[in-house]
Amino acid sequence: MPDAVIGSFIDHRYKVVSRLGSGGMADVYLAEDEQLGRKIALKLLHRRFAEDPDFVERFRREAQAAAGLQHPNVVGVYDRGGYDGTYYIAMEYVPGRTLKQLIRDEAPLDPVRAIDITMQVLKAARFAHRHGVIHRDLKPQNVIVGESDQAKVTDFGIARAGASDMTETGSILGTAQYLSPEQAQGHAVSASSDLYSIAVVLYEMLTGHVPFDGDQAVTIAIKHVSEAPTAPTTVNPNLPVELEQVVMWALNKNPADRPADADQFIAALEHAKAAIVSGATGQRTASMAAVAAGAAGLAVGAGAAAGGIPAPADAKAGAEMPPPSGEAAAEDGGGPPPGEPEAPRKRRGRNWLWALVAAVVLAGAGVAAYLL
Repeated sequence: MPDAVIGSFIDHRYKVVSRLGSGGMADVYLAEDEQLGRKIALKLLHRRFAEDPDFVERFRREAQAAAGLQHPNVVGVYDRGGYDGTYYIAMEYVPGRTLKQLIRDEAPLDPVRAIDITMQVLKAARFAHRHGVIHRDLKPQNVIVGESDQAKVTDFGIARAGASDMTETGSILGTAQYLSPEQAQGHAVSASSDLYSIAVVLYEMLTGHVPFDGDQAVTIAIKHVSEAPTAPTTVNPNLPVELEQVVMWALNKNPADRPADADQFIAALEHAKAAIVSGATGQRTASMAAVAAGAAGLAVGAGAAAGGIPAPADAKAGAEMPPPSGEAAAEDGGGPPPGEPEAPRKRRGRNWLWALVAAVVLAGAGVAAYLL
């Protein structure tokens, strides 16, 4: 069936050329910006959502949150507006394929290549986190990889900006395979939730499989909460153990047991990459706490080399990271990382399981579009 949008002009400015794809909320088209003479990606909200104030507000906030994120690893947002009873966002057009397509075509990826792509995604997340934006839906479908393996993350803000007061009662946003355990349970999320999702993506790049899968979204979500992931070396025995430990560290169920922030995750990956490149692999660290201490030391040491704060002699695992310096400070100008205070938790046993099932059932087809 012909797509009636193709060939039309949006807002008397954007000529739609072809369809690029479709997501849970919107269709994405390649278009020409007739005013500036450039190609753009045009995201057009599905009409069935256009009359829903909550979806319209979420769509509007995506544009608002993402428009302020100007970074080499973030897909830029140029414009937004209304068209024929629905709404659009005009975004940077990035030639290439999604990371999901790359994984399907080439996984398992070379470990160094996987690290390089992951660090680009982490730099995008770090920049967003320091500007108060949590992605909440990081998955390979939301990463575009160009010919030179430059990665750009799209859809920042699609669920909620970190400082927003908009709620999503009864909804679990994000693809189930990449949900953090706290998202699966309906708990408050933080920057750490994005780090968990990125670890799932890295796991998939290295093995060709996600750590948790199943026939239904709720089944996968339960596994994120209650099951330990299979060690990546069990799936791909050729992986260096140093890299496996970083992945497993970031896949911890408890956010407090993961890297403290994107800087620690990046530092740990750089350490693993150095071991791989030098050929000095096979050294398994005694504990995740030791990995954290090593990552913190690397990050502080890098700051000292760039003229930042000198590394303390007794850096401890889980210690607060110093202010960003060097590349990190230059790219994002600092600022506090986002977070959402969690309500005091009560011992609920398995009550979260029934709450999760109820949330998925009550959310209906709208939420299913995100989960499938």
